[in-house]
Amino acid sequence: MNIELAHSPDADDIFMYYAIKFGWVDTKDYHFENIGLDIETLNVEALKGTYDVSAISFGMYPLIKEEYALLRTAVSFGEGYGPKLIRQKRKKLRRNFKVALSGKYTTNAMLFRLYYPDARPVYMDFLEIEKAVAEGEVDAGVLIHESILDFDESLEVEKEIWDIWVELAGEGLPLPLGGMAIRRSLPLNRALEIENILIKGVKIANSKKEELCSRLEAEKLVRISDTMLAKYLDMYASDESVELSPLQIRALDRLYEIGYEKGYWECPIYTEEYLLPREYEALRSR
Repeated sequence: MNIELAHSPDADDIFMYYAIKFGWVDTKDYHFENIGLDIETLNVEALKGTYDVSAISFGMYPLIKEEYALLRTAVSFGEGYGPKLIRQKRKKLRRNFKVALSGKYTTNAMLFRLYYPDARPVYMDFLEIEKAVAEGEVDAGVLIHESILDFDESLEVEKEIWDIWVELAGEGLPLPLGGMAIRRSLPLNRALEIENILIKGVKIANSKKEELCSRLEAEKLVRISDTMLAKYLDMYASDESVELSPLQIRALDRLYEIGYEKGYWECPIYTEEYLLPREYEALRSR
């Protein structure tokens, strides 16, 4: 069975999926077609129902909840870190400053707009944001993915999205950023099998991290390498990425509660209700 598996080209997504691509995971009768697109393109395509399985920003999931279920694996959360709002050094931002964001539907854009309601967003590819800020095309920009680790020395951090999250959500919860969704039109038994294959893929990737990183670098599949790649993967592709934990589910519930309170969607969203029902597996095995 052919399954379109769409993910972003940043290092943690590449890392988590390529254990499957390299044949290290038993995929049964499934053939996964990897499709690499930037996260905002994936969000927009998810709104159209384009791909069977897709990486998405958690902040836009309520918009597709009827068409897609959330998967428990390949999740990215920040723990004291996350996207960064950067500006030129010594530049003072006015209340209505012009800011570059990586996409209307990204989680960081949602949190940014809640905190800076008077700012004027423009949306561009995340790879172009650093240059746009450095050259004065915009007053500030939110860096995501690997960009947060190394940016032009003429720039500095104005605000951490992590700090915005703590102010909005309270202490003790990780920052939800992105995860995976699967089309509800797939048969439930198939969807559960796919979720389990992806979970195994992330587990094997973590268990063979050094070998996998070496191969990804050798084949030029990632944009960063060496110690920076290791640091980035420790942040966003670790054991915490394998399967949603109760704490991560609480964080997602809080994100969706904030969105509901601010009028982003019409009804409350409780994460557990939108995961694939594992009790079905138990019933089938009897």
